[in-house]
Amino acid sequence: MEPRKSLPPAEQPEGCLVAAVRLPVRIVVLVLVVPVRMVWDALVAGGRVLRDTVLRPARRAAQWVARAVFVWPFVGLWRYVLVPSGRGLARLGHVLLVVPAVWLYARVLTPVGRALVWLAWAVFVWPFVSLWRYVLVPTGKALVRLGHVLLVVPAVWLYRDVLTPVGHALRWLLLGIGRGLAALGTWTYAAVARLVRYLIVVPALWLYTWVLAPTGRALLWCARAAALVVEAVVAGIGAALYRTGRVLFVLPALAVWRYVLVPVGRFVAVVAREIGDALGHAWRIAGYVSQAVGRFLGTLFRWIFVEPVRWVYRSVLTPVGHAVRDAVLRPAAQAARSVGRGVRQALAAARDTARQTRAELRRALFGAPRRAYEADRREPVGRDTRTLGSSTTALTKD
Repeated sequence: MEPRKSLPPAEQPEGCLVAAVRLPVRIVVLVLVVPVRMVWDALVAGGRVLRDTVLRPARRAAQWVARAVFVWPFVGLWRYVLVPSGRGLARLGHVLLVVPAVWLYARVLTPVGRALVWLAWAVFVWPFVSLWRYVLVPTGKALVRLGHVLLVVPAVWLYRDVLTPVGHALRWLLLGIGRGLAALGTWTYAAVARLVRYLIVVPALWLYTWVLAPTGRALLWCARAAALVVEAVVAGIGAALYRTGRVLFVLPALAVWRYVLVPVGRFVAVVAREIGDALGHAWRIAGYVSQAVGRFLGTLFRWIFVEPVRWVYRSVLTPVGHAVRDAVLRPAAQAARSVGRGVRQALAAARDTARQTRAELRRALFGAPRRAYEADRREPVGRDTRTLGSSTTALTKD
């Protein structure tokens, strides 16, 4: 089944007041809005032209100037001065500080420290360990055994053969005394309860049933009757005040609201709605008018200024520029490229010479570096090399 389409809301019929207000309001609003819309469109177009022709190139030029003044000098200083200087200082510090410190730690401090540790162990720790192991531990064990024989065994005998029977006898004696006291307390409580019941509870119950309850019911009935009388009086006074207030205040206010404020409000709402609709229609119509005027002015500007400038650029300036490019700029660019190529070759030769000079100085000061033995990674190195004739291989081993 196809879904049911929702019907558009029915248009409410408009009265003669709406039709009478709409036309003059729309005419007045159109006359007032068209100049404002044209001025607004002119300002928008001028702002876009200003942004595209002035602000964006100015921003790019300011960015390039800021980069050339603030960024590139610091980048060059960091890349070509600080980084090479830091690397040189790091290598110099490694050679002058790290290598001697490592040699001093490995060859001097480590053996001296081990000797001092062994000497301290032999002088300070080993005597106390020997004293603890061969003197204090046997003495402590002997004292523990002596204390067990002299203290623990007599205490166990005293608890088991003396204190335990005496405690059991005292428990039976106290248990008998407690049972007797409990029986005596039970009999005493029963006698006191009987006396309290017949001397206090029964007379109090009779007094409540035959004296206090009838008196309270009579007083409650009197209070209810008085409350009913007061309620009737208050209800009558409230009804009279309600009638008076309704006649004096509510009905006039309701009449003013229904016959004055509501029609005025509806008229003001209709006028405001029509003004809003008129502003919307006028703004759109002013947009079409402004667009037509703008197109006319743009076409006029193009035929008066742009087309002659384009013809001059295409027919005069472009051939002159091509001639200047072929006769002046290209030879100058080729000469500049050849000069730059020669300068780069000279700088490369100077860098190679400086690198060779540093290598010769390093070799003269520290000697030639050791050549690393490049072993074949497919076979192990040293005594664990695999062989086919030995019994250590996985194939021939028993």
